[in-house]
Amino acid sequence: MKEALHKAIQAAAMQAVQDGIFRIEEWPSVILEVPPQKEFGDFATNFAMQAARAAKTNPRVIAQAIVERLKEPWLERAAIAGPGFINFYLKPDWLYNMLAGILAAGPRYGQINTGAGRKIQVEFVSANPTGPLHVGHGRGAAVGSALVNLLRAAGYDVEAEFYINDAGNQIDNLAASVNARYLELLGQSVSFPEDGYHGRDIIETAQRIIDRDGEKYLTMPQEERLAVFKELALAEKLAALKEDLAAFGVTFDVWFSERTLHQAGAIEETCRTLRQKGYIYEQDGALWLKSTAYGDDKDRVVIRDNGVPTYLAADIAYHKNKFERGFDTVINIWGADHHGYIPRVKAAIAALGFNPDQLEVLILQMVSLYQGGELVKMSKRTGQGITLTELMEEVGTDAARFFFIMRSTDSQLDFDLDLAKSSSNENPVYYIQYAHARICSIFRQAAENDIVLNDMAEVKLEFLNTAYEIDLIKKLGQYPEEIAAAAAERAPHHIARYAHELASLFHTFYNQCRIIGVEPGLAAARLAMVAAVRDTLCHALTILGVSAPEKM
Repeated sequence: MKEALHKAIQAAAMQAVQDGIFRIEEWPSVILEVPPQKEFGDFATNFAMQAARAAKTNPRVIAQAIVERLKEPWLERAAIAGPGFINFYLKPDWLYNMLAGILAAGPRYGQINTGAGRKIQVEFVSANPTGPLHVGHGRGAAVGSALVNLLRAAGYDVEAEFYINDAGNQIDNLAASVNARYLELLGQSVSFPEDGYHGRDIIETAQRIIDRDGEKYLTMPQEERLAVFKELALAEKLAALKEDLAAFGVTFDVWFSERTLHQAGAIEETCRTLRQKGYIYEQDGALWLKSTAYGDDKDRVVIRDNGVPTYLAADIAYHKNKFERGFDTVINIWGADHHGYIPRVKAAIAALGFNPDQLEVLILQMVSLYQGGELVKMSKRTGQGITLTELMEEVGTDAARFFFIMRSTDSQLDFDLDLAKSSSNENPVYYIQYAHARICSIFRQAAENDIVLNDMAEVKLEFLNTAYEIDLIKKLGQYPEEIAAAAAERAPHHIARYAHELASLFHTFYNQCRIIGVEPGLAAARLAMVAAVRDTLCHALTILGVSAPEKM
């Protein structure tokens, strides 16, 4: 309906120009909004006010000219308000036609094609495989996977990727940490590495090596032992990481190993290319990227004076690889501590000849856990930071995912553990899931009363005429637009908000309108409508990676 109204306004405005009412060369966009109050109609636009400056005409004159030339069969009336707003009041038929279309789409309602198959890569989590995932990783995992689902629903060709940091100091420190714990457990006196990992999982890894191989590595030269432990620990940590993500409902199409960049000589090749282009220079024995040429606050080292590439050098080669794979857009989801890293990566992308605007970076702000009104920092089990696994055990996967997603990525998230566990209307995920389960219960009751909807096309939707039903149908009709806007803004939290609003309207309808036991035609119409609500809630929850239970 928005599209039809959009075209009608444009056509009426163009007709007014042809009729000599006003002249205009630069047409503004037609922006339609749903008025905050029902008395202002179904849709409203400020088009006349936007066009007034270019047309050098009073906006009310433009608005009047448009209103007089609107002759659409679905339009009941259009009214001018204030300095030139136009409010549109549509005939009830458009609602019933829209609901019929929603019912015809069934569970696929919400699948749109604004993406038109454009290729997007979303890289997220990409945590160092040196220990368990923590709650910060959990937010990135939930948001990233929901964004992938959202973009796919909008018609984009999306590839989800995890970048495995399996080279560099962090992996050397992992090996050294496991080595120290291995020797300690076997009674050896050893100094723990200054930059080592102190988590209990490191002790457990060392113990598993002992349980499997005993003192086999004790007499091995330390360099060889570290090489063995590096591979054993990396394989174990990566497997555990994948297992935790799978339990959290997160999967990836590609697991990209940083090592492959080193092994293929991609880092050296990339630096050589940048040097030939004049974007890398040598100073004090090191190689520097001229990132200030692209807005960075200072130039950055890519190859240290000892010949070892920096993390930035590997990241530049990795992004070069991404763009060479032919993605139209590359989206990275990074933690708040990476904000300053964006200009230097974009500088390198531009220097390599790619369009830096094709790289989008979403920054995730911090997560704070609260229980009993108090900030929770440490795990009761280990005395260290809360892991994602512990959070899932505490509140469940559905609640954890929803709470991580329901706020914008650029806002800090205060995660209330007590609320997430509660079975109350104040818990947003429970509230939405209960709406879906309640609808499923309605259909079970209908079947018990021999009420079956065999053909949705035969249902007389005109029976739906209360304010509660009209509001619900209108909200259903907004869903494709919500998908399109949320995908364009890379904002899955909009879908969480929409699902909550739809559930709220359904609960209000349910509390005011009977379904079973009313006149058969009305019962059929209400059942059809709530079937559309059920399918839309299920679609939205699926985007969020949250289950849609049939019973609660």
